[in-house]
Amino acid sequence: MAVVTNEVIRWGILATGKIAHAFARDLLLVPDAELVAVGSRRLPSAEAFAAQYGEGVRAYGSYEDLVADPDVDVIYIATPHAFHLENARLAFEGGKHVLCEKPLTLSVADSEEMIALAGQHGRFLMEAMWTACHPGVRALQRRLAAGEFGVPAHVHAELGFVVQAAADDRMLDPDLGAGALLDMGIYPLTFAHLMLGEATSLTAQADLHVTPGTASGKEGAIDMAIAMTGAYAGGALATMHASMRSWTTSAAAIATDRGRIEVPEFHHPSRITFTPKATMADWTADAGPLEPIEIEPDEPVIGSGYGNEAAEVNRCLRAGLLESPLVPHSQTLTLMRQMEEIRRQTGIRYPGE
Repeated sequence: MAVVTNEVIRWGILATGKIAHAFARDLLLVPDAELVAVGSRRLPSAEAFAAQYGEGVRAYGSYEDLVADPDVDVIYIATPHAFHLENARLAFEGGKHVLCEKPLTLSVADSEEMIALAGQHGRFLMEAMWTACHPGVRALQRRLAAGEFGVPAHVHAELGFVVQAAADDRMLDPDLGAGALLDMGIYPLTFAHLMLGEATSLTAQADLHVTPGTASGKEGAIDMAIAMTGAYAGGALATMHASMRSWTTSAAAIATDRGRIEVPEFHHPSRITFTPKATMADWTADAGPLEPIEIEPDEPVIGSGYGNEAAEVNRCLRAGLLESPLVPHSQTLTLMRQMEEIRRQTGIRYPGE
């Protein structure tokens, strides 16, 4: 891959939904990045989007026109999961690098195909797992691995909220990979992976709700909630939960032999705290609590955190890398295999499978 040497990395955004807006807002804060174009299936949608982020942003009424823009270096794909592979193929064939929303695809086979396509075209590809790029999470991961907070024995992470959407919304459409696992469960699974390494085994239970598929007309079972447990090296365990029908804490916690780490809003935290505990040898009734320690990020958080993800892509493009060391292809595939195994255990199937 040729190193991108432009003074500014030029971005195009493919699709104009909620996540695309969140990414665009943060992209404006990245010093060496510029949003130059946006594409939608409907030109008015692209024009309305472009008008919000600068006078010079070009609007296209098709994805084909977007990827044909010679001024675009890298495409951010913000469509529903089911369309990621065809969108990425289009971008690669247009000579563009790709940052693709999570999960990369609906299946391991499709993710492997996307990664292979990136290699065949000599293009950079990264799954948009902003949590893995978050400076606070990275600082915690590094210091935990160095043993500063003791040996981790248990990770708990949960993410959930009540989804109130129309029946044809992509969050409820089985044709588009709807369900708590892919939209929310990927976060606790990733957090446990970042902190404990690859799971040696996973088990899961899911609350399945059968709903008519709005695209194919076929029924599909959507996982409205899912609970997962994992075993990791050294005897560490993880409990993970995701829900589309209940409000969770959206927090993570790590229990170690020296104390406890609390991570509110763990997928993009603003604060991480380690509370040390006295060792058993020092434990007395009047020992009193030990002072909490704030775990500070190694670098500033850009916007809400999507900016750090974009900055990592820019760094990799300038270094001539085909994948990011923060979100390597192997990690993406590991998490895809985990979710595929969880789907097998719980009976989650998408139309056509």
